[in-house]
Amino acid sequence: MSMASDMIELPTVDLADLASAEPEKRAGAHAAILEGFGRYGLLYLRGHDVPSTHELYDAFARFTARPEADKQPFNRADIWYQRGWTPPNTERAVVAGGQPDFKECWFSAPLPVDPESAAEFPEVCSENVWPSDAPRFEAMTMGFGSALHRAGMALLEGVACALSLDRDTFATRCEGAPHVFRLLKYLPLTAAQISAGVLWGEEHTDFNLLTLLPGGQFFSPSGEQAAAPDAESGLYLRTRPLPGHPRGLRVRPVAKPGSLVVQVGQELEILTGGRLLATPHEVTAPKTPGWSRFSAAHFIHLHPRAVLSPLPAFRTREAVRAYSPPTLAGTYSQKTLIDIGLAPASSIDSLGYRHYDRLAEQREGQ
Repeated sequence: MSMASDMIELPTVDLADLASAEPEKRAGAHAAILEGFGRYGLLYLRGHDVPSTHELYDAFARFTARPEADKQPFNRADIWYQRGWTPPNTERAVVAGGQPDFKECWFSAPLPVDPESAAEFPEVCSENVWPSDAPRFEAMTMGFGSALHRAGMALLEGVACALSLDRDTFATRCEGAPHVFRLLKYLPLTAAQISAGVLWGEEHTDFNLLTLLPGGQFFSPSGEQAAAPDAESGLYLRTRPLPGHPRGLRVRPVAKPGSLVVQVGQELEILTGGRLLATPHEVTAPKTPGWSRFSAAHFIHLHPRAVLSPLPAFRTREAVRAYSPPTLAGTYSQKTLIDIGLAPASSIDSLGYRHYDRLAEQREGQ
């Protein structure tokens, strides 16, 4: 990435302005959306009802502190880690040469998933799994994910209006989708890992529609929540190319208290034909050994049967060429999960006609 810039004032959108009866306030919010998502790929969101992360991160810290043997029952490789616990060094960034992310995670779906999709895409639409001895952890996680989802759906209506589309353009395509709330723990690094330049999370873009981030929290080597040990560690994002910065600017988003960071995913880029670009981001580790970082993200997805292709308003010849061939969102998710190491490469064999063996048996019988 190019050098970081702390001089950019990223746009802030207030959900109250999007719902206002005053045209001027709505117009201002729409302009902020277009600037934030269209120019930088991210914005700050306020006016939501998402609670503080303090207790949630403490609860997740208690789970991750359990012995590995206690966590293994929730290691659900069979459903591509889309629910339950993801062990360290499992996920990898596509453009980082296979470098795994130094983190462990917890996946859950805070909303019901369309039952038909659960039959068609069983791994990405699986039932939640929970530790039976941690009901508070389950309740907080589900409540937090639901609050982030409400905020994201309200924002998506504003995105549609800002792009001169019907208000429900994106919302209707999300109903019953496998939206995912994710808790993450970035693991402490040794001095040797720091010297080698190991990142907590290599640069990547999210493959969903919209990602909402409530902000991370550092934990000291003694296990206490604390401020970052240095000014260079944490989340960084890359803007789209800007005048004088053809590779984009590296931005460290620091939202004001009570605001969320929201970024564009690949699905939204495809639907808008590149009008909005998916936001590259990475997570850097402190230069001091022993520190960890907890964070959370809510991923709003399209329904698995939604077609991923530029919408009519953005269907230029160039956009169609860039984002072809069309594919189902569920299939797109499956291919991406293979790319990042969560789904086995053999799962691609489930696509297309799978009954050649039946024909072979019939021929053999003749």
